[in-house]
Amino acid sequence: MTAQVDYLVVIFTATSGASGELLGSDEKELVQLVWQLVDVKNKKLGKVNELLIKPDLSDLTEEKEEEDVVEESVEEDNRSGADNVFTATSLETALNLFHLQLTNEVNSTGAGTSMCLCTDGQLHIRQVIHPEAASKNILVPDCFYSFFDLRKEFKKHFPTSDLKALNVHIMAESLSIPVDVPAMWDPSVTLDPSAILPAEIAVQQTQIMGSIVLALLSEPFCHTFSTQERVSEKFESGTCSKMEKVCDNTVIRARGLPWQSSDQDIARFFRGLNIAKGGAALCLNAQGRRNGEALVRFVSEDHRDLALQRHKHHMGNRYIEVYKATGEDFLKIAGGTSNEVAMFLSREDQIIVRMRGLPFIATHEQVLNFFSPEDGLKDMCPVSGGKDGILFVRYPDGRPTGDAFVLFACEEHAQCALRKHKEILGRRYIELFKSTAAEVQQVLNRYSSAPLIPVAPAPLVSMLPTVSLLPSPGGVRDCLRLRGLPYTASIEDILTFLGEFTHDIRPHGVHMVLNQQGRPSGDCFIQMTSAERAIQASQRLHKHVMSSQRGANSRYVEVFSCSAEEMGLVLMGGSLSHTHTHTHTRNRSGTGLSPPPCLSPSAYSFAPAPPVMSTEAAALYPPMGQMLLAPRHLPPGHAYYPASAQLYMNYAAYYPSPPGSPTTVGFFPSPSSLSSLASPGGLIRMPGLTYSSNGVKDLINAVQAYQSPAESVSLLSSSLIGQSSSGDAPLMSLPALMTKPAGQYLDLTLL
Repeated sequence: MTAQVDYLVVIFTATSGASGELLGSDEKELVQLVWQLVDVKNKKLGKVNELLIKPDLSDLTEEKEEEDVVEESVEEDNRSGADNVFTATSLETALNLFHLQLTNEVNSTGAGTSMCLCTDGQLHIRQVIHPEAASKNILVPDCFYSFFDLRKEFKKHFPTSDLKALNVHIMAESLSIPVDVPAMWDPSVTLDPSAILPAEIAVQQTQIMGSIVLALLSEPFCHTFSTQERVSEKFESGTCSKMEKVCDNTVIRARGLPWQSSDQDIARFFRGLNIAKGGAALCLNAQGRRNGEALVRFVSEDHRDLALQRHKHHMGNRYIEVYKATGEDFLKIAGGTSNEVAMFLSREDQIIVRMRGLPFIATHEQVLNFFSPEDGLKDMCPVSGGKDGILFVRYPDGRPTGDAFVLFACEEHAQCALRKHKEILGRRYIELFKSTAAEVQQVLNRYSSAPLIPVAPAPLVSMLPTVSLLPSPGGVRDCLRLRGLPYTASIEDILTFLGEFTHDIRPHGVHMVLNQQGRPSGDCFIQMTSAERAIQASQRLHKHVMSSQRGANSRYVEVFSCSAEEMGLVLMGGSLSHTHTHTHTRNRSGTGLSPPPCLSPSAYSFAPAPPVMSTEAAALYPPMGQMLLAPRHLPPGHAYYPASAQLYMNYAAYYPSPPGSPTTVGFFPSPSSLSSLASPGGLIRMPGLTYSSNGVKDLINAVQAYQSPAESVSLLSSSLIGQSSSGDAPLMSLPALMTKPAGQYLDLTLL
């Protein structure tokens, strides 16, 4: 709460683009600024002033010494109705002129010095002036950092009013204010809010707003303007606890950020909107590098809604996508529980620099000397707080990770430190990056706890059996696979590409393939009514060019015929890559490479995937065997996907069988034979022994606790039996050795 100000400045803005509730959403420049001074104590209205921003397009080579701001007298042909009209050639000049003229008018009136802006809604200040000034690196006068929202002030006396539905016309009608101009602009009935606002409308709007302010100040309302809206001048870094409750309606996800962007760059992109303390969190990928995404937390839902209107606004040359997110998403990235991190980040107004690639034996003294060498031959950039300004990142067991964060007192010291990028500490070069408090929390969370996003276990490719996991070649190839689609291609573009074959597509038979970010991957599966039409389509359309209606890029598309079983294999996370040797003799290289990681929700179902091994073999390894007998897809654990969509992760459910040499693949002894300890022994060949083996002693140690007499163990050479380094040895009973605990695998062949 603040005291009543002496003057209110009713202000209205217009851009070269959309108006009304879409004002500022199209990133168009400010072209008109109209204001009127209201004397609060004497309840009087001042003159209406209009400022037009007209870029100077004249030849820059011509000599032009006159000022770029010209005050124009009100001419007879001036149809806007303003008392004073000014022109400026740039936004910076216009803002400075506005502040100068406003100050002169206040001083000439002499009724006081305090003043505050008053606007119809939040858009004029938050979505027009501040974003454009930030994108052009223009300093905004102090008067634009606080203002009164006329709609909120009106709602105090009319509580049933809807803020989003309110406008100047409705407020004037509720206050019984006569409207002199019959063709008054009413945003509620505007058919096309994206249309450019006529120049005279801004002046009319300002005059009506001045009348509304006088009506609220007078009897019977006697309103006091005391609750100002504030615009944050700078972003405040801070910490966030995982136990903190974050409202879902205050968080957005920004995607497409330049990799070198910082939290200050994000705050500059959302200038005019108030970001919560420590509310800008950059996301990292699995390798700990920034992935171009960030989660931003605002102080209220209203600011979040305004941030969503900046979808596809530009940061430099890149457009930024803005989507809704949840509080849980934000806490996964920015939340922390470590007291050590909280103490490290408790120092405000500090610049954080991340060190990567440190020797594991690096100490605080070495880091301090790295930035401030004692010899003084290099630039010195002292660490803020000495040892307390250094935070080493460690695993839960205390082992170092090679990462550390360092605090610097000012931007100058931080920039000096960043110039030491890739200098040597010990025997390793050190990578330096400007960091944020949220990144500190995220890196600590990554190393000290479970992964933020569930990751499926990687298959043991090196131990994969040589049996083929592909469907049998006898399947009907009545489906098409399109590869290399334009990323902007839609289903309509695909149907146009197929042409006459569109009539042969089954109902709901077009399935776009998405990647892990939910974007089109360039692949698509199509179910056809017959195999003949699928083959004809692949032969006629293969490597034809497809164009997209939503983009200018055109690409040639590869078209292959495939079977529903192969689609089922892809859906289960398998691969259509045929680079390995399979039992199939037919050439199937035309089915394409491995599929992208996600499939869009399907309108069809496939038969369950067949078990990889027999039931008898699965009984030997209960944990893995049950999974091999019933492969299944991985449920989506990514919280960023819509809850209504079922996405299938690219996760191979097939796991390899126990190790075996090529001649023993498929040999799995029955459980009954394993239960008999008195089964006769046999000779086992062990190819692949290390050449540095110490002989029989090592072999006996490897099979200790098994009945294998020492005299039955021998090493083989290429020509005779005896101690040698050929890498082969006959051994003991196969059934007994097959039950040896995991982690002691041997490649065995029954002799």
